Amino acid sequence: SEKQAEKAVHQKKEQSKTKCRKARRRHINLVAEFNHRQRKNVWLETHIWHAKRFHMVKKWGYCLGNSPTEKSYRACYRAMTKHCLLQDLSYYCCLELKGKENELLKQLARICSIDTGLTFQEASCLSGRFEGFLNLYRADRYPEDMLGPVTFIWKPRDGSENRQLWIWVHPALKQDILRELKAIFQCSEPEEVCITEPVITSIQEDKQVEVVMRLGNKRKKEDKEGEKAVPVKKIIGDGTRDPFQSYSWIARTTGIAISDRSMEILRYRLIGPLSSSVLTETLKSASVQTV
Repeated sequence: SEKQAEKAVHQKKEQSKTKCRKARRRHINLVAEFNHRQRKNVWLETHIWHAKRFHMVKKWGYCLGNSPTEKSYRACYRAMTKHCLLQDLSYYCCLELKGKENELLKQLARICSIDTGLTFQEASCLSGRFEGFLNLYRADRYPEDMLGPVTFIWKPRDGSENRQLWIWVHPALKQDILRELKAIFQCSEPEEVCITEPVITSIQEDKQVEVVMRLGNKRKKEDKEGEKAVPVKKIIGDGTRDPFQSYSWIARTTGIAISDRSMEILRYRLIGPLSSSVLTETLKSASVQTV
């Protein structure tokens, strides 16, 4: 055991000598390192910002900011009451439903109840003007077997009977709710194979590191050109989705399609009286060009 410990220490020393800090901070090496560290817990797009300022925790397959490293509670409270505070809720899972409106509403009515308040059929929500909030239950089991709370947004009507619905669920509830949706709509067949790129094996990773090392010996101009040629490992899927499984299904009888859009559609929450002003200044409307 002592020999193994000495060997491990010796290997660490060798690895540390191979790359200086400047080499480690090169863009291509950083991307490869970040992807390597996301094998078990996926990062949000704001991860680097949070990692420098928050204590991070690993939950539900994600790496999330839990509490600030400095006393910023008063600043956050001041932002919420007088200005604008932004939260990254991209770890919430988005389930997308597509199909005929009457078919969607017919089956969705089985997993919610008008006795609890809003349903998917609420006029203001159905038009796509407002976001809805409700509790879901197992099909035809209300008031027993509650699945959990969700929020939903209908895409505004475009004149067609086909509609699009986004349901946002907490990652801890996603698998149960997705399983229930697939059951009520009878979506068992995968719509398409969603695996676009194979996951790079350890042997391929070693080859990639060798190529990067060779590039490190070249001049700076040649490095920039060489970066484009080196393949960078890409993360497929997210913390709640198996990268080797299809994540889009369709019902043969009704044509209803269910897609798991987790980490494909980002979600941010703005809190405070100046939220609308911030959005107005940030989002610029595009000019519509007619052919």
